[in-house]
Amino acid sequence: MTPPPPSARTSTLRFRKPLVVGLVAVLAAMAVALCHPLLKPSSDSAASPVPDSSTLLPAQSLSDRPPSHAPRGESRGALDEADGVVPDGVTVLDDVPAVANLDTELLDALRRAAQHAANDGVAFTVNSGWRSAAYQEELLRKAVAQHGSEAEAARWVATATTSPHVAGDAVDIGPDRATDWLSEHGAAYGLCRIYRNEPWHFELRTDAADRGCPRMYADPTQDPRMRQ
Repeated sequence: MTPPPPSARTSTLRFRKPLVVGLVAVLAAMAVALCHPLLKPSSDSAASPVPDSSTLLPAQSLSDRPPSHAPRGESRGALDEADGVVPDGVTVLDDVPAVANLDTELLDALRRAAQHAANDGVAFTVNSGWRSAAYQEELLRKAVAQHGSEAEAARWVATATTSPHVAGDAVDIGPDRATDWLSEHGAAYGLCRIYRNEPWHFELRTDAADRGCPRMYADPTQDPRMRQ
């Protein structure tokens, strides 16, 4: 077969090239037209944005919220002020059970000391005072869980039968300025620190004004009263 002359082949290529370019352009336009509706958001999706993930979290139940007057991070459970739980901001001048049920001589000494401390700009708050046996038992259970053993817990919390708090003979005072003031001046009122590891814990020693406060125990495990 005889090939066409070069001039004929050139004219044929020039004729086909525009057809190919045009066909490609038409196909591209059709593809854009088909895809364009898929790219445009519908009115429904615009009106209903995806919710923030934080709105999907469960709401906190009332039972999960800490009680408003729980003492220093301790859970009250069924206990309340009648058991000696102390509301925030209580002073030795208040009459809540934790204060009112203290030994009368101890309470009198605390109130006299508080009046004189106020002249130095120091206020006594009560972190804990008298406690019911049920309250003391709960504190001991929590101390065992926190410290890992009864022996270690005993360095901080006594049993209900040996605790001076249950007997109304001890009070835990705050803040630091108040405990510092009592450490310096408390003996004049018979108010003494008993344990070196508890600078907030004070008890009445009536002869302290004359003899000074007795030597402190390292912690309650060294106190003979705790071995009864």
